[in-house]
Amino acid sequence: MKSVDDAHSRPAGTSDATAEAVGKLSEAFECIEEARGLLFAFHRNLGRADLTLGEAVDQLRAAGHEEMADEIEKDLLGRNVLAGRWTFQIVEEFDDGYYAAFREHDQRVRDALMDGRRHVYEAEMKQERRTHGRAGHEATPDDV
Repeated sequence: MKSVDDAHSRPAGTSDATAEAVGKLSEAFECIEEARGLLFAFHRNLGRADLTLGEAVDQLRAAGHEEMADEIEKDLLGRNVLAGRWTFQIVEEFDDGYYAAFREHDQRVRDALMDGRRHVYEAEMKQERRTHGRAGHEATPDDV
């Protein structure tokens, strides 16, 4: 199958089974990338929540509810999200551990089996599914 362009073409001699397997590995890594984005959203949202909580504590105190403000401030403000960890530590541990290992395996497999080319399986799928010669179905931006 002719690919969309040389950067996405299957290396000579690569079997359908290999192209499909490497495509499946890439699909799995894309799920990890999406999960990583959600982890960063979690990190940012909890950080924003803690800052907003600080504002709420200040407002409770200003409204004359010092005892409640003090209790929340001591128990909840700046509290660890997991044992010994704020969210930045969770993100760093994920990035340096599981994410880094997964990324290295994905790259190693692509380098060994696809000459480092990305999305070969998807490029072939594009060629199969698009309507050749029809506007909006061009193979590359250069064909527009």
